[in-house]
Amino acid sequence: MRFIILIPLVLLLEFYTFSALRTLTRNKFVLIGFWVLFAVVCAVSYYQMYLVQKDGKFSLNTGYTVALFLTYVVPKLFVFAFLFTEDIVRVFETAFHYFKSDNTIKEAIPSRRKFVSQLALGVAAIPFAGFLYGVIKGKYNFKVIKQQVVFEDLPASFDGYTITQISDVHAGSFDNKEKIEYAIDLINQQKSDTIVFTGDMVNSVAEEMHPWVDIFKRLEAKDGKYAVLGNHDYGYYAYKTKEEIQENQNKLEQVHKEIGFDLLLNESRAIERNGEKINILGVENWGASRHFPKRGSLKEATKNLEENSFNVLMSHDPSHFDYKEKEVDQSDRFNLNKVLEEPNIIDFEKKIHLTLSGHTHGMQFGIEIPFFNFKWSPVKYRYPRWAGLYKEAGQYLYVNRGFGFLAFPGRVGIWPEITVIELKRGSVSA
Repeated sequence: MRFIILIPLVLLLEFYTFSALRTLTRNKFVLIGFWVLFAVVCAVSYYQMYLVQKDGKFSLNTGYTVALFLTYVVPKLFVFAFLFTEDIVRVFETAFHYFKSDNTIKEAIPSRRKFVSQLALGVAAIPFAGFLYGVIKGKYNFKVIKQQVVFEDLPASFDGYTITQISDVHAGSFDNKEKIEYAIDLINQQKSDTIVFTGDMVNSVAEEMHPWVDIFKRLEAKDGKYAVLGNHDYGYYAYKTKEEIQENQNKLEQVHKEIGFDLLLNESRAIERNGEKINILGVENWGASRHFPKRGSLKEATKNLEENSFNVLMSHDPSHFDYKEKEVDQSDRFNLNKVLEEPNIIDFEKKIHLTLSGHTHGMQFGIEIPFFNFKWSPVKYRYPRWAGLYKEAGQYLYVNRGFGFLAFPGRVGIWPEITVIELKRGSVSA
């Protein structure tokens, strides 16, 4: 049904693109082929969405269908923008000359329309090429991002301590073993003190990770590897009963053990050096959306902590950092929302120095220009804290852009991320 709702918008884009194409050629085979291709793309897309709705599972074929649809449709938004703007100008000019009884407009429009059509199609070729690159190369274009974070109360023994963070593996989307092996080697090359994984190991079901367990087993860190669950890890999208969901979670917990991850389910672990320590905390999924399970509990995760301890928290969804629950959600059909009332992180009674999250993927689409410290993605309008480091109330949040990909099997401008965070002791400016 949601796909059908898109049809009027897509048709509008098609008619405008067809109009631009027709100004450049009158070849019947080209013009007929345009509409035949449109019918094929719509039929394939509808069929794959039907399979997802029927089975509740997202396959590689579905992912490539999403890529086909987006690569086919998104560039036409640019064609529409140019031609629609030209149409508005034409309406005003026509009205102006009508009242002036001037007919020169009739000669000016055809040549201008051809120029605008050529310009529009030329500009549309840029995102078209970008999407192709994103599917072929961009999804495995792993970037190591290093971030230093300074704290006045960091125990001296942990000055220079390094944490490598990955997030949002989404193993069910992978299709290239060599690229994943390369990424795992790249993580190990950082030689961080510890490795953390902030949720979404799979798209829907635990079995998706089975072909990749032996590769992820190679991850090494002297102080251990820690993980939490994300919203996709509960099987909530694939199964229809509480028993099936719990069985899937049990299987995924076993997968974490096989890899060597210490899975923290509202728990904490202490890392000690020279009689000093920091705490690694992990909560289950908790965030602003009512569509995702809310099982995280800061109270449970921190119940054994000493006062004034230094705390690093893994929480999959960055909205947990400052979201204020307006009302208690009682719509939980499988009792997944075990914790209905949860304080956000910055208002919590015990200080969380650094929160590590993922979830957003940076929407796998956007623009980043590091030299100008500029970044933009449409996901910012849903998650204001969507990528990189943020600070509020003396506490830090880092949002990882994601290791894998979901739905669209590619990345355009927002590349897969391996984060290396160095903890430093020092004075902090206001």
